[in-house]
Amino acid sequence: MNTLVAELQVKASNVSISEDMLTVDLVDGRSLSIPLIWYPRLWHGTPQERQNWEWIGDGAGIHWPDLDEDISIEGLLLGRRSGESQRSLQRWLDNR
Repeated sequence: MNTLVAELQVKASNVSISEDMLTVDLVDGRSLSIPLIWYPRLWHGTPQERQNWEWIGDGAGIHWPDLDEDISIEGLLLGRRSGESQRSLQRWLDNR
């Protein structure tokens, strides 16, 4: 039996964040818009914390140092929400 494994190697070229949406422009011309509620740390972050992001690799992911959040472009393309448990998120919120 053969198994096909697709590797997504699309990279991002720009990130913008509104009050409730994360928009990521890809180098191939597509744009992804994702509700911030999918990523609770971004949702609970201040506008300043949300704007303080940096690339992981050469656009393979996005890191928010103030929020300790990392999101891969592959995960966005696959529709993956945050995998953080409610318990972990609550501890993080309690320490803010």
